[in-house]
Amino acid sequence: MEQVKPEDIVQILRDYGTIVTVEEARIILEFMWKLANLTLDQYLSL
Repeated sequence: MEQVKPEDIVQILRDYGTIVTVEEARIILEFMWKLANLTLDQYLSL
């Protein structure tokens, strides 16, 4: 699976009218990975 790059996030959000910097996109990606991991951990522990 191809990993999403911060530059991709910048472009996707720009298409929806939200302007972010590459650094902000990195922070968003880190948060999304943490959230996904927490969700998977919780789901698999059921």
